[in-house]
Amino acid sequence: MKQDTDLRIIELGLILPPAPKPVGVYKPVLVVDKFLYISGQGPISADGTMMKGKVGADLDTAAGKIAARQVGLTMLSTIKAHFGELKKIKRIVKVLGMVNCTPEFDSHPAVINGFSELMSEVFGEDNGVGVRSAVGTMLPMNIVVEVEAMFELY
Repeated sequence: MKQDTDLRIIELGLILPPAPKPVGVYKPVLVVDKFLYISGQGPISADGTMMKGKVGADLDTAAGKIAARQVGLTMLSTIKAHFGELKKIKRIVKVLGMVNCTPEFDSHPAVINGFSELMSEVFGEDNGVGVRSAVGTMLPMNIVVEVEAMFELY
């Protein structure tokens, strides 16, 4: 059953940050057949600033999870900027979550849960949870988390 995702965001009291502009040679959004691919997104706050820091050094797991949730809001903003609305999204299919962390940090899935839990809240337990990978790495501009995803469209 098709849901009104824009209405769901209002019901949840979520505030979408401004959609980011590309900082390189790539498309932020690409539609192929019934699938929407989203390039890696960072955690942009409501005021347009990027959340920065390294989990395991500057931030703990809980703060990393908050940043991952903010990436989810950023991604929703990017989708909305592309389509003008969010109700074209049927479900999330695939997520790759990357955590800017120290070599000793090993709770990458717990951080990326911030993104995944938000998608579940917005799209529902069935359509908001897809397959996922979570890895630790160094990220550009010292952003806390970067997530790329693939969605199925109606």
